[in-house]
Amino acid sequence: MKAILTLTAAAAFAASPLVTDGFAGFRPDQFPVPQVDAPVQPAGWAFAIWGLIYLWMIAGTGFGLLYRDVDPAWDTARWPLFASLVMGAAWIPVAQITPVWATVLIWAMLATALAALMRAGRRDGWWLQAPIGLYSGWLTAAACVALGMVLAGHGVIGQRTAALAMIALALAIGVAVQALRPGTPLYTVGLAWALVGILAENAAPLNLPVAGLAAVGIAVLVAGLVRQDRQRA
Repeated sequence: MKAILTLTAAAAFAASPLVTDGFAGFRPDQFPVPQVDAPVQPAGWAFAIWGLIYLWMIAGTGFGLLYRDVDPAWDTARWPLFASLVMGAAWIPVAQITPVWATVLIWAMLATALAALMRAGRRDGWWLQAPIGLYSGWLTAAACVALGMVLAGHGVIGQRTAALAMIALALAIGVAVQALRPGTPLYTVGLAWALVGILAENAAPLNLPVAGLAAVGIAVLVAGLVRQDRQRA
């Protein structure tokens, strides 16, 4: 039953942008302080990673249902992954109405996704760990981006300060996950992709502090991945 529910949640999650207007970042007019060209938000094309996440998540949970329906290595990750995907299915409609509650929701999605990643067995890595890792990595950045948008959009801190603080927070979470769950390179790929999007968004016109920190973050994550590969070798 858990395998069936997880696949169903993955399908609902993937269907969400098809039954809504989709999502490519919060609108400036959703905030008391309009967020025009917010430096914390990745370039629009970076959001295309969702297509890969949706397809891979359906493929992975489908494989799990057909071939690993009662496998303990899969089963321990299913409830937190199910919870994250169910919240994800509702996230776009919430984000179109209220960025504040969307931010609360995406942090809950991240927490449960990371719980699933930590519990996932290493067997069938490309079907189990890889899609959860890619999803969790992108969510790490997306949750920090949402928080940065809300903070700047409500005048708590400035746009540039929000961008720098949230990149640092995403990087801190990423380094911690790399240490706690080595051997999950797709997590690093998902997070690094978001930082590439932020770097591109701040490259023209150049916002040197934000672009520079994003570049440093990418280098730190890649260096951590290379170091782990050498240790395993």
